Amino acid sequence: MNLLIHKLPTEVNKNIINTDFRISILFELLIQDRKVPNDLKILKALELYYPNFKTIKNYDQVVEAVEGMLWFYQCGKELANSNKENRNNNRHNQIYSYEFDDKYIYSAFMEQYKIDLQEIEYMHWWKFRALFDGLNEDTEIVKIMGYRSMDLSKIKDVERRNYYKKMKRLYALPDMRTIEEKETEFAKDFLK
Repeated sequence: MNLLIHKLPTEVNKNIINTDFRISILFELLIQDRKVPNDLKILKALELYYPNFKTIKNYDQVVEAVEGMLWFYQCGKELANSNKENRNNNRHNQIYSYEFDDKYIYSAFMEQYKIDLQEIEYMHWWKFRALFDGLNEDTEIVKIMGYRSMDLSKIKDVERRNYYKKMKRLYALPDMRTIEEKETEFAKDFLK
């Protein structure tokens, strides 16, 4: 799918899908919620995206709906790092959060695009993601994402490295991993 030449989808596999950006933000928050069991997450996600979910009856239709939902969430693109190890590593190296960075994202859209995300009734998820990805480096959220993603080991100047280390700590997202996940990761790092 190309945002410049194709119409934005409103259906996936002949099923009407909720395309508003708020639905996909809720989906991402749902997926990250450790209190919700995984099997329930799938059901809730399908209910979020598909207004006619109750008409999906058999296993094959559910699988097709899940695949379609993920395709839609990814804006019709394949994820660059789709293997399991990269997904697990990226989980705690997250550089933005719709939950914790809401004010920075909101203000960036106001500042750069003059779009009030509270007042706008509807925006297609793919448009929202294109605008989010296109935020310029002067917006606070892009600066914060830069701090969070910075590889401090590549900065040779001690003063500069200390500054970015401070910024990285200041803007760090809460570590939402369970104790077991932290211990497992520690063990993996220790055994390397």
